[in-house]
Amino acid sequence: MAALAGSRTGDVMNAIRGRIAGRALAPGDRLPSIRRLASAMGVSPSTVVEAYDRLAAEGLIRAQRGSGFYVSSAAQPPLKLTEAETPKARAVDPFWVSRQSLDADDGVLKPGCGWLPADWMPDEALRRAIRSLARGDSGVLAYYGSTRGSPALRRLLLARLADDGIEAGPDHLMLTNTGTQALDLICRFLLRPGDAVLVDDPCYFNFQALLKAHQVKIAGVPHGPSGPDVAAFEAVLAAERPRLYITNSAIHNPTGASLVPQVAHRLLNAAAGSDMTIVEDDIFADFEPEPSTRLSALDGLSRVVRIGSFSKTLSASARCGYIAARPDWIEGLVDLQIATNFGGPNPISSEIVAHMLAGGGYRKHMEELRRRLVRARRETADRLHRLGIEPWLLPRGGFNLWCRLPDGLDSARVAQAAVAGGVILAPGNVFSVSQGAGGFMRFNVAHMIEPRVYKVLEAAMKGAA
Repeated sequence: MAALAGSRTGDVMNAIRGRIAGRALAPGDRLPSIRRLASAMGVSPSTVVEAYDRLAAEGLIRAQRGSGFYVSSAAQPPLKLTEAETPKARAVDPFWVSRQSLDADDGVLKPGCGWLPADWMPDEALRRAIRSLARGDSGVLAYYGSTRGSPALRRLLLARLADDGIEAGPDHLMLTNTGTQALDLICRFLLRPGDAVLVDDPCYFNFQALLKAHQVKIAGVPHGPSGPDVAAFEAVLAAERPRLYITNSAIHNPTGASLVPQVAHRLLNAAAGSDMTIVEDDIFADFEPEPSTRLSALDGLSRVVRIGSFSKTLSASARCGYIAARPDWIEGLVDLQIATNFGGPNPISSEIVAHMLAGGGYRKHMEELRRRLVRARRETADRLHRLGIEPWLLPRGGFNLWCRLPDGLDSARVAQAAVAGGVILAPGNVFSVSQGAGGFMRFNVAHMIEPRVYKVLEAAMKGAA
């Protein structure tokens, strides 16, 4: 094979290998015809014939008489997002944080997780909703959900969109099983392996994990107190030509910042000159005391897609997400959800969420949550200050504090040391595309009530110094 290095035959073989490795060609896919590939690569047909024959001898492709060449079923190994075999063996990355938080037993404290404690959630109201559902239409308990999801919940969501100034009809909206599934469907619908996607730096770490699964190139734009750096945003658009930009406009995760109108207008103007779609994840919207600027409201769902769910405010167990987008895209996304999920979202979860939103109980629940979180943010900031840890900013709402550690401390080393004390933390670089947030940590203030958190944190900081 070394004899082929730098040869035209070798170039053709490497091009095909690259497309298979990048999942642009999947097992069973037909390769370009000999004449078509020869023309595209500027080589002779005999060069392509030789390359295809050699790849077939390697078992990477197979010839089918009278039909052409196809990718072999053994050509592509299963997608591996990480090389480590266990969460403890892997480096501190988004998967490490997620697995540690999700798999921790009841005795472990989780100020690095992204959800509220169970006793902060509307437990009794959820139980009433479940009992009401159990007494209702048995079809909800037995059948697949409709392709767009619960009509009752979609009507409630359309009313909420109208309150935000978005004129949307039933054909602009569909439900999904989760907010993560909503984003996954959009990625499946719009992206191909090798496409560029723009995210904030820092951003919600699972955005990066999901995009990695889609085999795309991730580019970051610095995020400040008023939103992304517009000059950097424009530069990345020109250099990378990303297909998507994914962001939180309201109570950004992890920083807690909220988008201001001037920045929002400049972002939309920049995006208008490119073939890029903006995905606005609105999952923290109900934690705001008053609504802030929304890209989807300014844009009218033209090039902005809004997604969201209620896992942060109601239940991470009875999960339900949604997508609000232009009608022709909703049609395609519905078909994609049928193909990957057969039917719409879980009808039981959808009806539970609809029941919770229909009365005044949800509004009262959120008012109490916001009051409780104001106290928790203030108390957490005070107690962290005593350890030399300072908030990057005090957010308008939500449960996250993005904090700077004392100079010289690496947050990943602190997080690793804290695990031994039964505390799961979220270090800064799991949120950062550029890996420039090693001195930061995200704290969930609702999980910072227990004094043991601060004792373990202080010991971990000393051990990591």
